[in-house]
Amino acid sequence: VQLQASGGGLVQAGGSLTLSCAASGRSLGRYIMAWFRRAPGKERAFVASITQTGRNSDYTDSVKGRFTISRDNAKNTVYLRMNSLKPEDTAVYYCAADSSFTRHTAESEFDYWGQGTQVTVSS
Repeated sequence: VQLQASGGGLVQAGGSLTLSCAASGRSLGRYIMAWFRRAPGKERAFVASITQTGRNSDYTDSVKGRFTISRDNAKNTVYLRMNSLKPEDTAVYYCAADSSFTRHTAESEFDYWGQGTQVTVSS
C-alpha cells in the first residue's frame, strides 16, 4: 500500500489543522493506521493509532483531548484532527500502516509509511 500524507502547514498556537493520509494500492480497511511525528532534533514518536474498523484508538499522553484520529475506509483515508495546537507540536507528521491485529506504538511494527507533512506552530 502507498500512503500520501497532506494537510500540514503553518498555524498559530491555539489553532487547528487536519492532516489526511490517502492510501492507494490496497484497501486501507485491512490496516491499523497511525500517525507519528518527528520534532526537530528528536526521534520519530508515536502520536495516535486507530484499529481497522475505527472502534479503538490510542493516543500519546501529550495529545489526548486535543487530537482525534479517524478513518473513512470507503475513501481509503485516515485523518488527524489537531486542535489547541502548541509550539511543541511542531514536527514532520507521518502516517503509517500495520497489517497485524495487535495495537502497539513502536514504529518498527508498522509496515508502510507515508512521506511526511510539516506542521509548524508559531507562538
